[in-house]
Amino acid sequence: MFVQISKDEYAQELNKKAWYQTNNIIMTVIFLYAPFSIIDFIYAPDYWLPFFVARLFVIAVIYGLYNFFNNQKYDYRILLHISFILLAVIQAVLCNLVNIQVDTIYFLAFSIIILFFNMMAVWEPIHSIIQSLVAVLLLAVFFNTLNIYALDMVVSSGGTYFFIVALFSCFVTASRYKVIEREIKSQMVIARSNEQLTVQNRDIVQKNNIIDVQYEKLRRLDEQKNAFIYMAGHDLKNLIGSIVMSSSMIKDEDYRLSQDQKECVNYIEQSAERMQYLLNKLMNLKDVESTEIKFDMEVFDINQEVRTVFKGLVDIAAMKNIHLVDEILKLPLNVRLDRVFTGQVFQNLLSNSIKFSQTNNNIRVATSLQRQKFVLEIIDEGLPIGQEELDLMFNKLKTLNDAGASHTLTESRLGLGLSIAKLVCQELGGDVFYRSDENGNYFRVEFNVIS
Repeated sequence: MFVQISKDEYAQELNKKAWYQTNNIIMTVIFLYAPFSIIDFIYAPDYWLPFFVARLFVIAVIYGLYNFFNNQKYDYRILLHISFILLAVIQAVLCNLVNIQVDTIYFLAFSIIILFFNMMAVWEPIHSIIQSLVAVLLLAVFFNTLNIYALDMVVSSGGTYFFIVALFSCFVTASRYKVIEREIKSQMVIARSNEQLTVQNRDIVQKNNIIDVQYEKLRRLDEQKNAFIYMAGHDLKNLIGSIVMSSSMIKDEDYRLSQDQKECVNYIEQSAERMQYLLNKLMNLKDVESTEIKFDMEVFDINQEVRTVFKGLVDIAAMKNIHLVDEILKLPLNVRLDRVFTGQVFQNLLSNSIKFSQTNNNIRVATSLQRQKFVLEIIDEGLPIGQEELDLMFNKLKTLNDAGASHTLTESRLGLGLSIAKLVCQELGGDVFYRSDENGNYFRVEFNVIS
């Protein structure tokens, strides 16, 4: 998370911190500066009363300036400089007026004041240097006008401590100001990060609420879908049962039927049984909710299964004047697959070939054994469907639910048969290949055979 802080925002936050410290400095001066007269009373009794009055006057002036600057939102630095000068004037006068024997105490008191300002104020180090120079200048001015002692005596009687503290406090201010800068920036970054996290959390909560609503809608749709499947499946079971019963009744009197009629009845019965098998799979709750297809594997002659599908579609092809060429191997090739789903793969491929082929055309259906693999080839030498359109046919299950997908005229005539055939074939461990070019349309299915 990247947080940017502008210079104006930083300056505003620094100003708040500075005014907070300024309030502490002014309030401390107001409450603690007057008791400094106790030092005067003990060590300079001749001067304590007038300087007590002077201290009270300075306190009153500083308090008035504080209210004025605070209300007018003036620069706090000017207020601190004026307040320090007022305090420094009194201390500079006392340092040059009192007896040399107690001068050390007053220099120490002056050092405490300058150190207090530089330790508490939030400002650039240059302001501490200015204060130290002002203090030295005031001491020099009043030394020339009031002090009766030599300079070396004044320096040795506390002046040295004052100069050391004044110099040291400038370095302290420089280090402290850098620390305060880093602290304020860190606090602002943390605060801004917390704001962004709060906004992001609110967005996440809103999105989660939307997801919950959509999930509830999907759950209800899923329940409706399952209910529809069970209702439709129940009705289809009855219809398929009627077909099976009717075909059985016809077979009981097959002596009245011709050979072609008997073959049609057998085909109807086999188709009904396949439909019943697929419907039972669909109606199984585990299969409905599972993402995997459950197969009933068995060993059977796959060439015979191809021949059954071939015979069932001969008449349908003839209705379009399409001739199916039988090149199916006569020798048995055993595989271990789900018989019904395997037949469904062949049914979908061949029926779609007939559907998209032209009238008066030949479609060759050939099987072979190649490298221990059963191979089914459906070869249509008519007009090509187009490789792009075949890709769409065989992958329609992947794109069926794409959001916003537009159904063109080309897509509208494509069913799911080829896509289902590809999916089932791959689930059974086989492969499907196809192509469409100037030579026509070609479909190929491969399954492993067993010895």
